[in-house]
Amino acid sequence: MAVPHVIPIAYEPKRRTETIGRYADGQFLASITYAFPEGFRPDDGWEEHKRLYVALHTFDAEGRYRDSEIWCAGTWAEQQSDPQGEDSVLARARAHLAKLLRSLPRRAYTDIAIRPFQRTVDGVLFGLMTGEDEGEAWAELYPDRLGFAAPWNGRYDT
Repeated sequence: MAVPHVIPIAYEPKRRTETIGRYADGQFLASITYAFPEGFRPDDGWEEHKRLYVALHTFDAEGRYRDSEIWCAGTWAEQQSDPQGEDSVLARARAHLAKLLRSLPRRAYTDIAIRPFQRTVDGVLFGLMTGEDEGEAWAELYPDRLGFAAPWNGRYDT
């Protein structure tokens, strides 16, 4: 089965697709995720290269990509220096995501269906990529690493 032109993504509360849905101007997909820049090879000091990003991607009603707002909250090293603090990297990321989501008029959390897209920020690939391996079609959300495949019901695998 080929990759569909529009790929469904199921809304799952309290899971990694809890911040997707529709709003007045179309659809949205938001997340908080750690990522390394493309081509990075782990070595000493990797903690400074692993960054926590907040991403809000918007799409029209038919799932065509519109834009992304991508913001780096800080590094793994910074998070480890104050893991539970009010001003920790994770706390800043959660606050920023909440602000972005509040900016979407008539926001509703629900299933979405979007087309593949890509954007690179700080050397990190963000997007929904598609391909085929050994005859099996797939789609994967980057840098979140959520995989989608037949039967194309919107459920993901990690």
